[in-house]
Amino acid sequence: MTDKITPKKTKKPAKPKNLEKDLVEKIAALEAQVLYAKAESENNRKRALEEAEKTRKYAIENFSQEILLVKDSLDAALVIKNATLESYKDGVDLTVKQLATVFDKFNIEELNPKGDTFNPNFHQAMTMIDSDEEPNKILSVFQKGYKLNGRVLRPALVSVSKEKEKKA
Repeated sequence: MTDKITPKKTKKPAKPKNLEKDLVEKIAALEAQVLYAKAESENNRKRALEEAEKTRKYAIENFSQEILLVKDSLDAALVIKNATLESYKDGVDLTVKQLATVFDKFNIEELNPKGDTFNPNFHQAMTMIDSDEEPNKILSVFQKGYKLNGRVLRPALVSVSKEKEKKA
């Protein structure tokens, strides 16, 4: 058994003309790849911007559809010719319940803080009233506030107790 050792074939250096031609072709191919990657990156950026714009534009579509049902109920109440005060009151109660359902569905929370301690993050004091209650207690609510997913949409407008001034 004899092992034949074959010499490795080595590439002959390319002729200078061919080397220059190969390098020019490789540079052109690499430039084309860079341009393609740059164009693809720009297209992805534009698609992302368009998608973000569509998301912003149509984000309230579901909410709008639900709120339209409430408006339809109100419109239906206005069409009734022979309605009594009692039937209007019942209709308004049902519409308020319908609106509350929409609020629950979209995480809109009502702030009705009567009796709570005043918190400037959720309440806006309209008046301060001398009271026997502890200071900074909410005595009445002029307008309810609302939160959306824990963030205040509108603070509750309230009157707040203050300690009675002591007469000297």
